Amino acid sequence: QVQLVESGGGLVQAGDSLRLSCAASGFTFAAYRVAWFRQGPGKERTFVATISQGGGSTYHIGSVRGRFTISRDNAKNTVYLQMNSLKPEDTAAYYCAAAKDVFRATGSQQYSCWGQGTQVTVSS
Repeated sequence: QVQLVESGGGLVQAGDSLRLSCAASGFTFAAYRVAWFRQGPGKERTFVATISQGGGSTYHIGSVRGRFTISRDNAKNTVYLQMNSLKPEDTAAYYCAAAKDVFRATGSQQYSCWGQGTQVTVSS
């Protein structure tokens, strides 16, 4: 039973911080690349950040680079997204996803395992 469960979202003010978590179960977590995507109301799902299987390589989209940091703890089967200096335009449902045998994958179609999402709302 493959499962990804996101948590940590909420309502915050601009400039605040949040840490999202994604708990994995039912598969060999350390063998998968993981990523965070987000989807605002009425918008398409877009890539945010990704991290390699061992955590040694990361990539963040330009709009969040320097503010967000993806990380993972394979011993806990958990991926994190530390979100600092939040802006209203960061408001979205955030999803974690996992993929095997991919390199710096940024397209949602490349990921077959998805969580249910956690809502992040940033007020001005």
